[in-house]
Amino acid sequence: MIRSEGSARDGDGGGDRLEADGWGATRAWVEKRLAPGERMEGAERLRGGWTSHMRRLRVSGPDGRRALVLRSFEKPFFVRHANGLLSREAAMLRLLGTTSVPAAELVDVDAAGTYCDHPSLLMSSLPGAVRLDDRGAERRADLLASQLLRIHRVEVSAESRPRTWEAWTSPERVTLPEATVRPELWQRAVDVIRQDPPHHQPCFLHRDFHPGNVLFEGDGNDVRLSGVVDWVETSWGPADLDVAHCSTALALLHGVPLGMSFADRYLAVGGRIAERHDAHLYWRLLDALAFAPDAEKVAVPWRELGRTDLTPALLTSRLEAYIAALMERYA
Repeated sequence: MIRSEGSARDGDGGGDRLEADGWGATRAWVEKRLAPGERMEGAERLRGGWTSHMRRLRVSGPDGRRALVLRSFEKPFFVRHANGLLSREAAMLRLLGTTSVPAAELVDVDAAGTYCDHPSLLMSSLPGAVRLDDRGAERRADLLASQLLRIHRVEVSAESRPRTWEAWTSPERVTLPEATVRPELWQRAVDVIRQDPPHHQPCFLHRDFHPGNVLFEGDGNDVRLSGVVDWVETSWGPADLDVAHCSTALALLHGVPLGMSFADRYLAVGGRIAERHDAHLYWRLLDALAFAPDAEKVAVPWRELGRTDLTPALLTSRLEAYIAALMERYA
């Protein structure tokens, strides 16, 4: 689900923190991957991540200064799955390096944690920062739609195709909000995803595409999308699923109208989604219901990035209103 592995700093000290905090092996691994004459000057933790520990590393050398980003899995659940997750992200970064998608450049990966203190991936640092504020959200939504279409148009061979998409919830796993006064709405929504997945034309998916995983530069009319991060969930499946995920995030972040409009923005730039309303509704609800009951998994990283207004009560209210709007438009 949403992980917000973007680039907001918390300024937690210099490079010696890597050693002091039990990152000595990781630091040694990183240093062996630097160019001749380069050295690490410090590290800053990147806020907003949920599954992994993200740091921006400051590097200097004969050709000047640059930054790298280190992703490391520490939580036991993700350590157990790190080999598959990081290996997949490494493969996708190699593939995207030949495309116009603004993804990081892979430096190296220790997916099993053989040499590092924790399973880790080292990559280039992209320009820009995560933008989650309401100001300018509509303009950014248009840029998100255009970028998502470019991702969906990435061509891959059968050998390099990512894994087939997986659902993040099921009718049996959906938890309804305790305080809802519309249980029948939720039950109708759950009944929609009891069906088999609709027939679809698969394509290359980011699978976790949302504002927390996209970087922007500039302001006002000059704002531009400068990077897309967090490729561990990359999959092969329906474009509707990526559209649905970003739509849910926009509805929770900025309100139901923007979430409802994202599919239209995607269509306006040339994207294709299911023509039948019932099929598109299936994908939209399959994503939205994975956030029930209170979208707290997104609330934590988004609050870290400044959206302290996004309380569980507000997110629950927005999620219910969004599901109601989906049912009204597509059911």
